Amino acid sequence: QVQLVESGGGLVQAGGSLRLSCTVSGHNTFNMYAMGWFRQAPGKEREFVAAISRIYTITYYADSVKGRFTISKDNAKNTVYLQMDSLKPEDTAVYSCAAHYTYTGSYYYTTDEYDYWGQGTQVTVSS
Repeated sequence: QVQLVESGGGLVQAGGSLRLSCTVSGHNTFNMYAMGWFRQAPGKEREFVAAISRIYTITYYADSVKGRFTISKDNAKNTVYLQMDSLKPEDTAVYSCAAHYTYTGSYYYTTDEYDYWGQGTQVTVSS
């Protein structure tokens, strides 16, 4: 069974930074997964934030976070990160990481494409 565990959420003032981590455990090696971050604010649907491909570390971002957020991964630690800078109140949401088992070098940005999800971590940005 594959498990994803997020950490690093919290309360931060607007303009501040946070780094989220998501560690993957279970069968299959970490480098067989394309990874993504999604978020869901109260009363809104889950939305795509950032993705990173299994190989070549190709990244892709939602327009709302481009230039402020950075996704990266450390295969040796089975961990994907989301560095969030210049945070805004509208970034407040529960952030979840997701994994898609694949043999390709693509990234994925829709919820339907992901096989495994973490429980989420709360990020609150105060104005």
